[in-house]
Amino acid sequence: MASQDWFEKDFYAVLGVSKDVSASDLKKTYRKLARRYHPDSNPGDAAAETKFKEMSEAYAVLSDPAQREEYDQIRAMGSGARFTAGGANGGFDDVFSAFTQNRGSAQDFDDVFAMFNQGGGGRFGSGGFGRTSGGFRGFGGPQKGADVRARATIDFVTAAKGETISLQSEDGKPFKIKIPAGVADGQKIRLRGKGRPSPDGGDPGDIVVEIAVRPHPVFTREGLNLRVVVPVTFAEAALGATIEVPTLGADPVKLRVAPGTPSGRVLRVKGRGIASQKGTGDLLAEVQVVVPAHLDDEAREALARFVEVGPQGNPRADLMGRAQSS
Repeated sequence: MASQDWFEKDFYAVLGVSKDVSASDLKKTYRKLARRYHPDSNPGDAAAETKFKEMSEAYAVLSDPAQREEYDQIRAMGSGARFTAGGANGGFDDVFSAFTQNRGSAQDFDDVFAMFNQGGGGRFGSGGFGRTSGGFRGFGGPQKGADVRARATIDFVTAAKGETISLQSEDGKPFKIKIPAGVADGQKIRLRGKGRPSPDGGDPGDIVVEIAVRPHPVFTREGLNLRVVVPVTFAEAALGATIEVPTLGADPVKLRVAPGTPSGRVLRVKGRGIASQKGTGDLLAEVQVVVPAHLDDEAREALARFVEVGPQGNPRADLMGRAQSS
């Protein structure tokens, strides 16, 4: 995984740490940056994805003591430092000076490492750095296996309450996944270590499942809150009433509609939204005043009498005035 680009890449700068950073501080810094730049937190952001890959590469090297030591030595060699590999005649002064002045070809790079492999000895051992079929040994470590993608379409209640379901990955393999309570449409769930195996003995990849949630005929979501539109009659809105409102998967609740409640007013029921590890939302009941489409003669006469004795005035007067003054 490593190559001559180790001479160019400053992994310490990528992570924003000093060269003497401790292992624990390195880990804390990487975790903080990973949460910020992870592709799942930045969908469609190519710059964040590139930054995440650079950080992961840097952390993979610096978090391994052996690889970090080799990286520091290679970086020092690339900047013209003097190194000595043990033995009476084993000294190499500025061994990389010619290479760093004229880099570029794979042959140059092989020649440099061949110098270390001649004669055995030294702190790099008789094996030196050496090549394997996958690149240079002892640099970046084995590669992680590829991720496997899958998609799950679930109903609204399953997304709200959570459930374990069976799926098939894109390569046709069956697996089970636990849907956490409160999962949202478009959210991705990652099953670590369940993807394709590494080609060279590293960690396996992950299964990444994208969730699609079917709409509900009554409820919609606003974060962890549930919203429901509740029809009321003109008389209930005008005079006030106690009405029943449905909840998701539980018994209805009773709500008091105050006299003079307009259409569009939202009544909140605490704790009757979606319950998840992040908290519990509320139920938002939006009042919708229903106007009857058909009236019989008696109802029409009663409504006419209401107009005669009811409040007078044009409810749109303020609207007209504001429109003309704008």
